[in-house]
Amino acid sequence: MKHLILGAAALACASTAHAQSWDMPTPYGDATFHTQNIAQFADDVRAATDGSLDITLHTAGSLFPHAEIKGAVRNRSVPIGEFFLSRLSNEDLAFGVDSQPFVATSYDDAERLWAAQKPVITELLAEQGLMPLFSVPWPAQGLYTNGEIAEVGDLNGLRFRAYNAALEEFATLAGAAPVQIEASNIPQAFATGQVEAMITSPSTGVNSTAWDFVTHYTPINAWVPKNIVVVNQRIFDGLDADTQAAILAAAEAAEARGWAMSAAEAESMTAALAENGITVYEPSAELIAGLQDIGATMLDTWNAAASDKARAVLDAYNN
Repeated sequence: MKHLILGAAALACASTAHAQSWDMPTPYGDATFHTQNIAQFADDVRAATDGSLDITLHTAGSLFPHAEIKGAVRNRSVPIGEFFLSRLSNEDLAFGVDSQPFVATSYDDAERLWAAQKPVITELLAEQGLMPLFSVPWPAQGLYTNGEIAEVGDLNGLRFRAYNAALEEFATLAGAAPVQIEASNIPQAFATGQVEAMITSPSTGVNSTAWDFVTHYTPINAWVPKNIVVVNQRIFDGLDADTQAAILAAAEAAEARGWAMSAAEAESMTAALAENGITVYEPSAELIAGLQDIGATMLDTWNAAASDKARAVLDAYNN
């Protein structure tokens, strides 16, 4: 089935004179606000082009698993896709500045960081034939556990869900054991004992019905990571000027809408966790101090390994 879809996508990409259908893989389910925002983006493009460009979403990793989406857009298996930006940190640490603990912990901080990050990200992606269309943050990341965590030492020995290299490092420095688990597999991972704790957004907590497997949540606001939507530059360049303009206008609207959706989501999803029986508590000063110490250690490591471009992002953000 995948081969048929990819074949159709290739044919669609080969012709710009007629109506096209673009397949768009995304890693998250239909209930996720990122996916809902992208669905509106697709609707906007369809309306603005009078149906001459139809973007069909393939959500929850149904067309490509998360780790393969960027490559699929790069090699033109699909024209467009979404992925978690800091997954590319192994290519250049500039991609993962937003996942460094306690660098940017509010939406205002995150917006300033994206302003510093975007030119560098655009340049790095251009080297791979990709163009960013828009980026939207998750709510600030919180800590999910069974029982209250009073200090960092309480995490010692716990199997800890990780979704990128930074969180693996974070878990290790906290004395926990990191385990790579995609968002769609969180409930099963907890049910089978693969993981016992996680740091993720209140959105992911609600979407994975975290109350079925953990008892406590604390909004430590560790970082505000982003998803990004990219398009293959060669395919985009093959479109007529009006279609290009329609995509860029829809992308601009999607970014603004997505940031607003994220802020609203942070409040409503945290409330939903409590309504479903999770104990939501403010982190202790001791816990925050310990987590910030880990963040400082990680930032030292990051600076030692970062490229000039990555360090330029952090310099621009801090100045």
